[in-house]
Amino acid sequence: MDFISGAELSRRLYDDAVRPLLSRHFPGLPHSAALIGAGSEVLGFDTERSTDHDWGARLHLFLTTDDLARHGARINDLLTERLPATIAGYPTSLVPTEHGTRHLRHTTGRVQHGVVITEPGCWLTGHLGFNPLTGITPHDWLATPTQTLAEVTTGAVHHDGLGALHAARRALAWYPDEVWRYVLACQWQRLSQEEPFVGRCGEVGDELGSAVVAARLVRDLMRLRLLIGRTYPPYGKWLGTAFARLPDADRLATALTATLRAGTWRDREHHLVTAYETIAARHNELGLTTPVDPSVRPFHDRPFRVLHAERFAQALIRSITDPALRSLPLIGAIDQFVDNTDALSRRTHSRALTAALYPQPQ
Repeated sequence: MDFISGAELSRRLYDDAVRPLLSRHFPGLPHSAALIGAGSEVLGFDTERSTDHDWGARLHLFLTTDDLARHGARINDLLTERLPATIAGYPTSLVPTEHGTRHLRHTTGRVQHGVVITEPGCWLTGHLGFNPLTGITPHDWLATPTQTLAEVTTGAVHHDGLGALHAARRALAWYPDEVWRYVLACQWQRLSQEEPFVGRCGEVGDELGSAVVAARLVRDLMRLRLLIGRTYPPYGKWLGTAFARLPDADRLATALTATLRAGTWRDREHHLVTAYETIAARHNELGLTTPVDPSVRPFHDRPFRVLHAERFAQALIRSITDPALRSLPLIGAIDQFVDNTDALSRRTHSRALTAALYPQPQ
């Protein structure tokens, strides 16, 4: 078979099979259908390699609360019994394995389909930890990993008869202006905390330590550039792919790649200087703050060249008018201070961790 993207396969599943069945057996039933949530195909990063697990002919079918209670089980049975065995040459059965994943498999008879039948508010609350259709608080924004926000705002909406999906995606399209400024400030602050360590490690002969610090800075610069470009940074596997798709990212990418390839701390610092000044110029182009000098300088009286990135953080904080946001510590959103997959992938954990740092008003 020629590979087709998961988004295209999902569209064909809906157009060629699910929608005709609904029209025939549940005429006029209001519904929405989309490929959103977890999965590389949702972000548009899937390849043929992705087909080996948790990939296939799948989508979310959304109904109203009443219709879900009245028709949900019957629709599930209908799809199990009437879906074709294949779509575009791919099996429509996604069979669970002992490892907790699902694999494509040709089956006869009943299809173990990949259609999740649910209600918009319920699914959104389960996936995000809140329902954006009823409002979004600053705590909601800060408690939600950017990967999770990307999983809702990207993907493919095949049909939105309920109107809820487009409304949710509009609400989540990007941070409110002052939340964005705060998150940007916290990302600059992260850079400022480790800038001089590339040179300090190297100065004592610890080139490995210097390289590790440089790699951390590269990752933070990539995330910062995505945030500047109003793009939710995905998790580690796809961070470089998303970064490469930014317009005019080549100069920064060249400097960051050279940083990672450098064999000495002085070479790392040299390339990081280029990266710092490039991204500092991008900050000034945004016009969110008064211009900040984008040139590097010595780290106090030590012989290390740094940007002193806290200058950009402070400028952004001064631009925030909301006293509650302005008074928050420069720690940031959940994935700016937590780097653990289990903590970030469980909404109860991520929200509890954020609430512990930023108690909400009673």
